[in-house]
Amino acid sequence: MNEVSVHESLENENELDLGGYVEQQQQKQLLRFLTCGSVDDGKSTLIGRLLHDSAQIYDDQLATLEQESARIGSTGDKLDLALLVDGLQAEREQGITIDVAYRYFSTDKRKFIIADTPGHEQYTRNMATGASTCDVAVILIDARYGVQTQTRRHAYIASLLGIKHLVIAINKMDLMGFEQSVFKDISEQFAEFSKQLAPLNVDYVPLSALDGDNVVNVSSEMPWYQGQTLLLALESIDLDANSDDKTITQGFRFPVQHVQRPHLNFRGFSGYIASGHVRVGDPVTILPSGKQTQVVSIVTFDGNLDSAQTGQAITITLADEVDVSRGDLIVSGDDHNLLPTISNSVTVDLVWLDETPLEIDRLYNVKVASKLTQAKIVNIDHIKDINSLETTTGLVGLNTIARVQLQLVEALPLEAYSQCQATGSLILIDRLSNATLAALMVVNATPATFAKSTTTNSSARYSAEELALNAWVREYYPHWNAKDLSQS
Repeated sequence: MNEVSVHESLENENELDLGGYVEQQQQKQLLRFLTCGSVDDGKSTLIGRLLHDSAQIYDDQLATLEQESARIGSTGDKLDLALLVDGLQAEREQGITIDVAYRYFSTDKRKFIIADTPGHEQYTRNMATGASTCDVAVILIDARYGVQTQTRRHAYIASLLGIKHLVIAINKMDLMGFEQSVFKDISEQFAEFSKQLAPLNVDYVPLSALDGDNVVNVSSEMPWYQGQTLLLALESIDLDANSDDKTITQGFRFPVQHVQRPHLNFRGFSGYIASGHVRVGDPVTILPSGKQTQVVSIVTFDGNLDSAQTGQAITITLADEVDVSRGDLIVSGDDHNLLPTISNSVTVDLVWLDETPLEIDRLYNVKVASKLTQAKIVNIDHIKDINSLETTTGLVGLNTIARVQLQLVEALPLEAYSQCQATGSLILIDRLSNATLAALMVVNATPATFAKSTTTNSSARYSAEELALNAWVREYYPHWNAKDLSQS
């Protein structure tokens, strides 16, 4: 798409009445992508250039940007487009991105949500957060330095989180004289590295975010490059193929978030459909109990529906008075071969997000979908070396990627992250500070042999310190009538 067609599409949208504009936007496909890569590769500048050249900046924003660029900009006489995205005071003072910044824009072909993620190693956790909801990762590489450790880390995390399409934006080509050999060498470097990742679709675009070459408009400085601009590449990505990869199971998965009981004659179960679809009359199974029943109605704010599909927020009512609580999972059918595994022993890939290192056998809170329970990590299988992608051993600390064995205190319905993200992703939470410590992706779930024993074993449910405190309270304050946790 060239500069003229971008502005023409915006003029056409301005001619529509409000109803027509809303209808037009609803018909466009939404693409979520993140920008990531090593520090100072130009991620925020790239997003600013993308918004600026596609005419997505209002006049008052442009006026403010000109003032801010003159006051604190780092690009000389040119607009510092990174200031459009870096909103925190600390970000502007240091010239870096710290938090995940989200921006929205649309063209005549597609709607976009951009997540601008930080490049500094200490903020890798923010990058993982931004990547968890994205379809595509745009990984920037500074043409002066080539593929860096953080480039590899971000590519590996994107692959781990199920992102199947990468756009490698080789930025700052202007500083290397727009040499084709520079683009070719870096493309080959990354292509060699990506062979060790899960199967990916990779596009390579040489560009200069500062001057706008090959971002929205075709560059006259690189006639040797006959490929697409960055915007055109993003508009051309097949989202349907990506969505199939994200929920390979395609079975109905409905984590219950809330039990609705507005009056005695109504009992419904609210949540969003994580994968698959459901129709009135469909047989369903409640997990982990295994009880089977039928869908009676699908209720929404806009009225009852005959069917619903992935991504919709609904309330369903069931034919039988089965026990269903927040955190339970409603799935399709009664074919046990297609159901998630009821498991309390899980192999997971882990991205550690906290400065406090992992402790073996320490009890943590774990959340999967809307279910909150406890678990401990009983073994570290290996740690992934980001540079070589070989496996090593050692301490699991901030930004470490490892494969571990997780022992849950109760059996839950789980399946591989590659099959269904909603039932294959967990977060590890500190029980005292409530801080999120790690993102977990299920690799394999072992069927639970004795599910009940995991919920009644006090040593698994409570730490030694908690049991000791409970015993002390019962001894010195018997009038409190504290429950004996060792017998629970």
